[in-house]
Amino acid sequence: MPQFSTIEYVIQRGARSPLIFLYVVDICLEEDDLQALKESLQMSLSLLPPDALVGLITFGRMVQVHELSCEGISKSYVFRGTKDLTAKQIQDMLGLTKSAMPMQQARPAQPQEQPFASSRFLQPVHKIDMNLTDLLGELQRDPWPVTQGKRPLRSTGVALSIAVGLLEGTFPNTGARIMLFTGGPPTQGPGMVVGDELKTPIRSWHDIEKDNARFMKKATKHYEMLANRTATNGHCIDIYACALDQTGLLEMKCCPNLTGYVDMFNYTFPMVKEEMNGGVIGELGVGGTSQWKICGLDPTSTLGIYFEVVNQHNAPIPQGGRGAIQFVTQYQHSSTQKRIRVTTVARNWADAQSQLRHIEAAFDQEAAAVLMARLGVFRAESEEGPDVLRWLDRQLIRLCQKFGQYNKEDPASFRLSDSFSLYPQFMFHLRRSPFLQVFNNSPDESSYYRHHFARQDLTQSLIMIQPILYSYSFHGPPEPVLLDSSSILADRILLMDTFFQIVIYLGETIAQWRKAGYQDMPEYENFKHLLQAPLDDAQEILQARFPMPRYINTEHGGSQETGAPILTDDVSLQVFMDHLKKLAVSSAS
Repeated sequence: MPQFSTIEYVIQRGARSPLIFLYVVDICLEEDDLQALKESLQMSLSLLPPDALVGLITFGRMVQVHELSCEGISKSYVFRGTKDLTAKQIQDMLGLTKSAMPMQQARPAQPQEQPFASSRFLQPVHKIDMNLTDLLGELQRDPWPVTQGKRPLRSTGVALSIAVGLLEGTFPNTGARIMLFTGGPPTQGPGMVVGDELKTPIRSWHDIEKDNARFMKKATKHYEMLANRTATNGHCIDIYACALDQTGLLEMKCCPNLTGYVDMFNYTFPMVKEEMNGGVIGELGVGGTSQWKICGLDPTSTLGIYFEVVNQHNAPIPQGGRGAIQFVTQYQHSSTQKRIRVTTVARNWADAQSQLRHIEAAFDQEAAAVLMARLGVFRAESEEGPDVLRWLDRQLIRLCQKFGQYNKEDPASFRLSDSFSLYPQFMFHLRRSPFLQVFNNSPDESSYYRHHFARQDLTQSLIMIQPILYSYSFHGPPEPVLLDSSSILADRILLMDTFFQIVIYLGETIAQWRKAGYQDMPEYENFKHLLQAPLDDAQEILQARFPMPRYINTEHGGSQETGAPILTDDVSLQVFMDHLKKLAVSSAS
């Protein structure tokens, strides 16, 4: 069936596993933030399937694992936030090991029976909905006093360790999500990233470069160990942080990168509606060369696959033949069904020397730009920034030399076919993007941007690389304009979408007219519509996108004006292209 490259099979055999959500909640938040988070969590319970299992761990100076099967009484197991515990110690203390279970009369095991101990900490929503709603409502701020000039003692590393150990002991090799809600950096115990003295700032890029980030290596090692254990069991760790730059995301990034998501919560958080867990071929998975395990997928997850063609026993590639690739994805759907999705693609083999024009005709410059960008971002995690930029530049020059048409040493003669014409432009913007340039971003912010870039689909990734700028005017419908300060005109409104930010900017004249209230006068109905159009377009983007972008509405001379990236130009695209042409046609490069 050539028109169906993907076929999905529902597996009927075997017991279905329930969806599992383990909330890990920071109670060191400010009172208003904690109240808003509690309300969001209570609301989230109504969005879960009735038979989904839910658990709750709260943490501050201590870590509390809440027992949810107690009627009319709140009971929790309390752990010190400074003590590193092994998985076995955690499971023994929570009574999850067989020896800790009460003696029962011998009887044959029932195939679909839940493990005995898990029911105390992970209960079906329909059974404990009211209990858990009340429990969340009664949550208080961490009672330990925080003296002036100090940070609250936040035991994030131990809380996550206990969550991982709890799921390992109850539902190994089953889809499950640990959802961490945190309002600040881990400040004590394993995984701490900064001390409790406020006068000591959290590490910066400068500290990292000078090897002056005191807790970084040890903390990173702690979270990497947790991430690997989580991935091995098919579980996810999602991080919801109420600030991007002060939460220790740099050290914790391996947890969402290997398994889950990271997002900002601002009083509400979106529920991840669709679960897919199991083995899948992908770029950010854990595994070998032809099999990967990805712990959480959603309908927009997009994986980058890189192939190296190796001929066996020096056998030449059959010219004119077709090469086939098959992806077999086994996953658990949000309906709890187990499914297998099989995608098969076939492509013609082409010789890189004699059939260059065939390769050129089939080149997808947008996909290539995103795949190269992902490689660049991957390298940026372990290499110096300038080295990554030089690598990207070399790749671009080689591509231009191979596929460009030019006379040696004559930059004016250089031409790229339509299949490649936009590619250098994408590389120009990628070099200036927050994925490769860390200036003006904290280490945590850079980790957040890179995390999302590694997951989004082609369209969203291109917006991240090259933000979209639309101009609204009386002269016609909205039109895309150059991402350059020359696009700022007094009688225009600009809407910029960088994926992480939506910025609306009113030109000087438009801002003056709005201040004068022309939009409220019947004779200026068209001005009212002009002001409304970008607002409507922005709302449409905000409602559809996950994670939700930051929304900035500003005007000429406004307080947010300098925050708009369009106002900062370094080397222009034209200068970049001129330099690229010179290098491409040069015999020396």
